[in-house]
Amino acid sequence: MTLSTLDWSFIAGFFLLSLYIGIRVSRQSGKSSSDFFLSGRSMPWWLLGVSMVATTFSADTPNLVTDIVRKNGVSGNWEWWAFLITGMMTVFIYAKLWRRSGILTDLEFYELRYSGKEAAFLRGFRAIYLGVVFNILIMATVCLAAIKIGSTLIGLSPVQTLLIASVVTVAYSAIGGLKGIILTDFFQFIIAMIGTVWAAVVIVNLPEVGGLTALIEHENVVGKLDLIPSFSNTDALISLLIIPLAVQWWAAYYPGSEPGGGGYVVQRMLAAKDEKNAIGATLFFNIANYVLRPWPWILIALASLIIFPDKAAISAAFPNIDQAVVDDDLAYSAMLTYLPSGLLGLVIASLIAAFMSTISTHLNWGSSYIVNDFYKRFIDPEVSERRMVWVGRLSTVLLMAVAAVLALFLQNAKRAFDIIVLMGAGTGLLFILRWFWWRINAYSELTAMVVSFVVAMVFKFGMPGYLPSHVELILGVLITTVAWVSVTFMTPPVGEETLVSFYKLIKPHSGGWRPVIEKGVANGALEESQVTTGQLPRELAGMFSGIFLVYGLLFTTGFVLYGEMQYALVGFVISAIAGWGLWRSWQA
Repeated sequence: MTLSTLDWSFIAGFFLLSLYIGIRVSRQSGKSSSDFFLSGRSMPWWLLGVSMVATTFSADTPNLVTDIVRKNGVSGNWEWWAFLITGMMTVFIYAKLWRRSGILTDLEFYELRYSGKEAAFLRGFRAIYLGVVFNILIMATVCLAAIKIGSTLIGLSPVQTLLIASVVTVAYSAIGGLKGIILTDFFQFIIAMIGTVWAAVVIVNLPEVGGLTALIEHENVVGKLDLIPSFSNTDALISLLIIPLAVQWWAAYYPGSEPGGGGYVVQRMLAAKDEKNAIGATLFFNIANYVLRPWPWILIALASLIIFPDKAAISAAFPNIDQAVVDDDLAYSAMLTYLPSGLLGLVIASLIAAFMSTISTHLNWGSSYIVNDFYKRFIDPEVSERRMVWVGRLSTVLLMAVAAVLALFLQNAKRAFDIIVLMGAGTGLLFILRWFWWRINAYSELTAMVVSFVVAMVFKFGMPGYLPSHVELILGVLITTVAWVSVTFMTPPVGEETLVSFYKLIKPHSGGWRPVIEKGVANGALEESQVTTGQLPRELAGMFSGIFLVYGLLFTTGFVLYGEMQYALVGFVISAIAGWGLWRSWQA
């Protein structure tokens, strides 16, 4: 496509704004590792919440949603909608526990919760496994989306796209640290949402589509509209709805939706002013993530079924694009070529914003693991704060370089999503229980991590396509869970001193800690006044109220767009009741 001067002005202006923010806060961010990785633990809930949702609004997410809708219909989104349950659990149960810990990264948790050399090894190993290997795979999928956007909309080669986008992202991430990223995320999210909503309105009203009513009634679209898979289609019902809601949300690890919290979500909670701001940030994130974002992408995906009914149509429309990357996920970028001058530039800037917000967060988060949990912990324990910042900046550059190279070998975002979910299958239950069951130890986590990885590699590369994805997930969860539970009982428990110290600091619900509490009180290590029962019933009430509130609003929006106002009213009433319950739970 040929972009106008106005289009290029939007794109250039966005790049300059991002660099300006990074340079503006660079001096403060470079003072210490806490300033660089946690912005001095001084951030308010609204900035942190926007930063979380901006991070998950990555350049590959619209492509992923488009791929899902074109293949499995709107109901296929339950593959990621189910993670709302995990998110609300984090809001009401785990957010305050993480903030209470006072740690710099979530990997410090391992030497807070476990003891001995095995705890240190686990911390260091996961620093490399998550901060480097896992993190690079995630960033590579985001880079793949940038490649498809750049080739479709601007005509850039993959190398040109990655060079331009990566250099600016690395620059402000390395200079400004987390504070620069959070402030940039705020503007990036606003730009991204304006561009996405505006693009959806224009595309739905294209002459080829004919408006919202014509879209909903089109023969290519009618079969894709169900919000819940048809009960007559047993395979779809099981794989798209039952498995995600019954198993996936608690059993699988996925960045941004880790059971019990983890990764960059925990990083934002640790950067909050206090527990209340940590909870507020995570609640806002989950509402915005599932209510504000999905429908513009879904509408564009549905419209693409009219203009590009299959992959052959996409290939014919873009013959100069490498045919190896042509798949259903490319339809999103293809639809954006229909936007008028000016709006096209704004939308490209919004996609660049989505790319940069996600990549910058993953760079800073991964770098924090490398610096704090590997370099300082094992290589140079006496390292100065200034040197830690510079090691963080160097690792930021290297992570970006490796992710960009890997992206050149990927082809489809959905395949990468399936691999990532399967790599964490079976670990989620452990992440949930380790706060509330004293018997879990470092060997439990090591086993879960190794077994889930091996199972994923066997299914995806040793016997690719042999089993359906949902069957692979169930088997992965079963094998991994049996393995780590067995190892838990075959290995010695964590030392009493560590367990008592953890209980006194975190104050988890006492049910699963009863043996530790009784022994600690008996030998004087724990005072009766330090024993708390917790507020688990109230927290669970808040969690379920939040789930019904968000799903109610999500469905209400969908039914309004479909013109089914009676169902929209039911969804709104459910949301209102859930909102009232959430408010009561919050005030209790």
